[in-house]
Amino acid sequence: MKACHRVRPVFDDPNLVSTAGLVPVLRLAESAGLHDQLSGLTVPSPNAAAKTVCVIGGMLAGADSIDDLDVLRHGGMRRLFSGVRASSTLGTHLRTFTHGHVQQLDSRPRRCWRG
Repeated sequence: MKACHRVRPVFDDPNLVSTAGLVPVLRLAESAGLHDQLSGLTVPSPNAAAKTVCVIGGMLAGADSIDDLDVLRHGGMRRLFSGVRASSTLGTHLRTFTHGHVQQLDSRPRRCWRG
């Protein structure tokens, strides 16, 4: 017997939250100044900071591809987080990054820890 690789669980119950652990992590990141640090990105994409936080949240929830970023849009996640973008929008955002933009992101944690 072989497992079917096409089956993907979908949490579409409006009261079900599969990754509720994101709430304290993203609140901690917000209080540490993550949004302020990302607001200075020079990526040619509208709302770059919000989209980058969505990508970070998706990665923390286990997303390892652009399609997997839809985990943020299932179930009751919209009750917990505002501004969640579609995975196609996040993919377009990620494709605007150059090596220089990645270096900008790389420098953000050091600034965040220094205060």
